[in-house]
Formats: sequence, C-alpha cells, structure tokens
Amino acid sequence: MPQAEGGYVSLENGPRSVYNATTEPTSGAQSMIESVKRAIGQAIGSSGQQDAPLLNSKTSTTISIVSAKDRDKSGRPTNNRMPSAPTHTAEEARLLGAMPVDPMDDIELRSVQLQFPHSRGSIAESCDLRRVPTDKGDILVAIQGDVTKPAVLTYHDLGLNYLSSFAGFFNYPTMRGLLENFCVYHVTAPGQEEGAPTLPEDYVYPTMDELAAQLLFVLSHFGLKSVIGFGVGAGGNILARFAIANPEKVGALCLINCVSTAAGWIEWGYQTFNARFLRTKGMTQGVVDYLMWHHFGRNLEERNHDLVQMYKNHFERSINPTNLGMWIHAYIHRTDLNIARTPSGSPQNSTTLKMPVINITGALSPHVDDTVTLNGRLDPTNSSWMKIQDCAMVLEEQPGKLAEAFRLFLQGEGYASPLIATPALRWLRSRTGSGASNNNNLFSDTFATHACGNGNATGPASANGNTKEIRITENPFVSC
Repeated sequence: MPQAEGGYVSLENGPRSVYNATTEPTSGAQSMIESVKRAIGQAIGSSGQQDAPLLNSKTSTTISIVSAKDRDKSGRPTNNRMPSAPTHTAEEARLLGAMPVDPMDDIELRSVQLQFPHSRGSIAESCDLRRVPTDKGDILVAIQGDVTKPAVLTYHDLGLNYLSSFAGFFNYPTMRGLLENFCVYHVTAPGQEEGAPTLPEDYVYPTMDELAAQLLFVLSHFGLKSVIGFGVGAGGNILARFAIANPEKVGALCLINCVSTAAGWIEWGYQTFNARFLRTKGMTQGVVDYLMWHHFGRNLEERNHDLVQMYKNHFERSINPTNLGMWIHAYIHRTDLNIARTPSGSPQNSTTLKMPVINITGALSPHVDDTVTLNGRLDPTNSSWMKIQDCAMVLEEQPGKLAEAFRLFLQGEGYASPLIATPALRWLRSRTGSGASNNNNLFSDTFATHACGNGNATGPASANGNTKEIRITENPFVSC
C-alpha cells in the first residue's frame, strides 16, 4: 500500500522500532527518501545531516513499505489471496493498545455443560392413575410414591389439574427427597384432567361442599385414616371444607392462596361472564386474561416469559372449556366457611380448623387480602401465615422456598424427623443414659411418622396397647 494511502514504513533491523512515532500517514507527493529521513529524524531526534551518511552508506537498511493487509500473524508477508478478516501483528497491536486479535479465529468452549430443565410431566410416568367412584361420578386420582407411607392429598386450582399444578413442584429436587417418606394422592376435580371428554348436558356439577364430600370416597377407596392436605386456590377451599367436616381425618393443612369467604360482587360478575363464555363460545381471550390474573396477578410482562407463555398455551389448548365453566359456576356460588377465631379464655364453641395450618401466599398474588382474612379466622396457637416475595404462583415461581417451608412445617409436627445429631437430640439421648440403645426407634423416621397425626403409634407405645402419641420435635434452626 502506498504511504499516501496510509501505509506504514518499516525499517528491518533498525536500531530501534520506529513504529511508535511514524504512524501518521502523509498526504501529497513526496519521495520515499524524504519520507524515510523524516521518520528517522523523529525517531532518534537527529538532524538531516546526521541522517545523510546513514542513508548514503552501502550498508544502509533495506527500505520496504508493507501494508497491514499483506501481513500474517507473525508479521511475514502473506500470499495474494484475500483474507477472510483483517489481521493485526504484534507491533500493530502495541500501536493500537490491544492484544493481537483475529475475529475469525475458532473459539474453543471449555467447561461448558448443558443443563436440561426438569420435565414438568415426568411425574405422570411415576403416577398410578385410578378412577374412584363417588356419589357424583368418578374422579381421577394419581398416586405418586409408596402407598405404605403417610398420605399427602393435593387439590388443584381453577383451570389446572394435577399435572399442570403440581408436576413442577413435586419434581423439584428438594421435594423429591422429602417425598421419599410420603405417598402423594393427587385429586383432580371432575372433568378437569387433560383430554377429558365434555360432561353431559344433564350433568349437575357438584357444589364446593359436595366436592369436599367426595374426598371421603377417596380415603375409603385407598384405606386412608388420615391425610396431610395440600391445596391451592379453589382446591385449598375444598380441603378446608373437608377438614372442618372431618377434623379427625386431616393431620395438617397447607393452604396456598386460599379464600375463606363467599364471592364478592366483582368476582361474581367476572366469573359469571367467564362461565357463560366457556359454555357457549369456548376459551375466549377474556377468559384467558382473567385466568392469568387469577394465577399471576398483574404486570405479566415483568414475570418469567416462558412460564407465562406456557400457562397461556395450557389454558387455550389443554383444558375442556365446558367442564371448566361448570367448575367456575360452582366456585362462584361457594358459601362462607363460617369459621372464627375463639378469643383467649373463652369457651371453645366457635368452629375453626383444629389441625395445624400453614397459610401461604405470594406477595404479587391478587389473593393476599383473602389469606389475611383467613389467617384472622384461624386459631393462632396452631396456625401460621407466610408471604413469599417476588411471586404470585408460589409453586412455580418460588418452589425452593415453598418446599423448605413445607418441610419445616412437617418437621415441626413430627413428620419426617431428621436423623441428625442436633443439640436437642444429643441432650435427650444423654438423659436416657445407657438405655438409649433400647429406644433407638424413638428417633427413627418410621416411628416419628406413624406416631404423629394418625393416633396409631407403631412404636413401643402401641406394643402394650397404649395409643399415647409421642412427638419428637427438634428446632430446625439449631446448628449442630
């Protein structure tokens, strides 16, 4: 490249590198000798008279003009083929203040591992599906786990079923480890499973109280004496009704975004239109928008885009709109739970949930006020209220926090007692002295599980016909 076009002047084997002071291109017609003399003068700070002998000597350095496009990485001239991208030599890199870079070099990825998300429908393969006959028709129950273990009974929310509501949460690693000690019975409301046929026109959908009464058939069908309830939204309302009517059959309750009052005028109006559209026009955009608000609240654009899109597709394609319209009609005609907190020191005459209850909501959920109302109607000695930040659909957006809360709740009630040497456990063993070896079953998961909630201890207390419950509750926050 001519120097007038911006080429660099190179002196091979010179006394010192002249690139630091000869990078400015010159314009105009100048001879090569004059250009070199000016470059050497700027490099070594000498006069033109001192430069003349150097240039006129026979041993003067060979002068060559080399374009940057004609160099390879080592600085040697390349062939005449067009390069795929501009290259830079080490000297040019020092001029530009950067390391030698070739944008078209191959990039080797090291220590990169692909992480595949857990399949949401994976629990379908591990579940045993059963059709349980009831007085209001058959309902679908999916069994996950060993049926000899204590039972956890789940119930889903509007627009969902056992797969779309609980697949992601119960497939979470923390829950998979916890559920090794439990068997989960996922109950699906009539006609809400995926691919469900349309219910007959003359079918009268059960009321909320009748849906709760159907759970008696489920417990009788599987021979369950007591269950741990786990309900979300409308499913939580159904489990609460079942617990009020049958307190001896529910050992504990975990309610998420649960409503305890009757439907207000605004909710009744919206849901009435939704039920009518679902029966006549199918899944309209207005119904989808309301279901998204019911589960996620507002500001969907600020939430997990993939999760929001997945549930939109589910509402549009995977549920039977006619069957959903029937359930929504039953939900908006629900009655109040008629529970109240008994004041301290007064007789226990009012009706409330007598079993331990953990009442959970998401900070972004539209049902926060409803959970606060429910909390004000529960007995504070056996209930707790929890609001989890940055979520509305707690099972999907914060599964780790919910799983930890559920684990601690079960542990506090004596279920799934850990086999770790906590200070409380070491103190208890020290009190037993040498006889501790004869009471090892007091610290086993099996005994702690069966001795709590069911009233039928399988440990040494039941060997002599004594059914007294023994609970070993350790502080989960005490470090070893």
